[in-house]
Amino acid sequence: MAILGTSCSKDENKISDYDNNKINLVIADNFNLSAFSAALKRSGLDKTLQEGAGPYTALVPSDAAFSLSGYANAVSVLTANPTIISRIAQYHTLDGKYELNKLPYLFNQELRSRGGKLYATHWIKGTDTVLTLNGSRIISQNIPASNGLIQVLNRVLSPYLHDLLGDAVSAEPSITLFTQALKSSGLLETINGAGPYTIFAPSNQAMQAMGYASVEQINNTDVEVLKRLVNYHIVKDRRFIYDYILSTGSSNTSRQAMLDGNSVTMTLTPDSSVPGSFNGITLRGIGNTTAVKLVKQDILAGNGVLHIIDGALRITQQETLSN
Repeated sequence: MAILGTSCSKDENKISDYDNNKINLVIADNFNLSAFSAALKRSGLDKTLQEGAGPYTALVPSDAAFSLSGYANAVSVLTANPTIISRIAQYHTLDGKYELNKLPYLFNQELRSRGGKLYATHWIKGTDTVLTLNGSRIISQNIPASNGLIQVLNRVLSPYLHDLLGDAVSAEPSITLFTQALKSSGLLETINGAGPYTIFAPSNQAMQAMGYASVEQINNTDVEVLKRLVNYHIVKDRRFIYDYILSTGSSNTSRQAMLDGNSVTMTLTPDSSVPGSFNGITLRGIGNTTAVKLVKQDILAGNGVLHIIDGALRITQQETLSN
């Protein structure tokens, strides 16, 4: 009887000592964060967040954010490629406690997660303070856990695969003609420098519309002509698309200086599902007669950001290749 009584007492102590407020358990208890909870399980990172003293900061995309990224629910995360899911989970986990609203961030200030570099910005928009990471918005801040904090995001952050922008550009099959223009113009070395840089790369169809039908044709084009073209598509700064949305005033347009000193007009595009808000931008060069749209955005590299656009930015309306 004495032995049995002692055993029961020990079991009760084990139960009372169990901490159900660890980061991974707080996430698991929130039905809006089920996809990231599944990502933690799929990657094995849930054990680290359960057993580790921390502190940690988890950047948790909402279920709606995962849905936008192609993961309809927790089951789709659990059955996805484990390498990809592990990379996502690691990229969204920081060692340390980051109360992002209290830190004096510069514009796109660099942080380090377990999966690589992140860029945080404090925006003051009217009476609101907006926090962004890699151009995505933090929608719920500083949810406490016993071993750290949880920050909820409106998008899944894409871990960057390339330290250099030149490698990120070369990896995109839809912009091979612009990639060749970078190489032939001699500007590939520039964008592989310290930077940071932002590139608005015209798609192959856009380059063809400018008269550049093939890689060979680009190779045979005067270097100075290519330099003028390429320089008008590069920004000497790191700019995510949401940065333009937050920095643009009541006119809903702003001007961006490019590497060649000329400017491009950025116009906000309304979000039809949320009146009074915006979800993107269009671009118009000095010589463009129609707006240029984004095809793909916020492709992060170690020294900058790549966006793909459906038209070339023109300095003059007649600016096409002469054969």
